[in-house]
Formats: sequence, structure tokens, C-alpha cells
Amino acid sequence: MQTAFIAGHAKLPSGMAAKSIYETLTITAEIEMKYGVILDVSCTLATEHGRRFISNLLRGYSLNDGIEEPLKQLQEFYLGKASNALISAFKDLYKQYHIMLKSKRGE
Repeated sequence: MQTAFIAGHAKLPSGMAAKSIYETLTITAEIEMKYGVILDVSCTLATEHGRRFISNLLRGYSLNDGIEEPLKQLQEFYLGKASNALISAFKDLYKQYHIMLKSKRGE
């Protein structure tokens, strides 16, 4: 199985605990390349609980199916200050995934 490690980034809102450590929020994912499935996810939220929640929420989705469903899950179930940053970082990760696919195909 071939996998890739991809990161997406977004600015954090002020007043967040993670902002004292990081300027941006980062979501990283290990993606299985044949089907685009997210095997593992991490993010730079300040608490282990928050990082684990995001990992559990996003793991198992195929990026080949688009990101509408995982974005819907983020909007519906993550009700913290970092919500918009998480959504933006995940969109950036998705963009980076497609850039990688294009480069693999030689486009």
C-alpha cells in the first residue's frame, strides 16, 4: 500500500490556547493513494482531546469522494473557536492532495 503525508494550514483566531504556541492551525493526514482514504489525521489543536476528536472525525473518508461530508461533520460536531480554521486547513489539505495527484500524473 502506497501512502502520502499531506498537510493543510490555516490562520488561528485570536484568543485560542493553541495561538500561544502556533500561528497557524495545521491538519496533517496520511492518505492511502489508490482510493484516497484518510488513514490517520493529526492537528495542532492545544488539547489531546481535541486532536483525538478531529482524528476520529476525519479518519476513513476518501478524498476521491470530495470533502463535502467531512466538512459537514466538522461544522456540525466541532463547536469550538477553531472551527473555521479547521475547515480552512482541511480545504487546504484537500487542495494539496489534488496538486500531488496532478504532479503524479505529470499534468
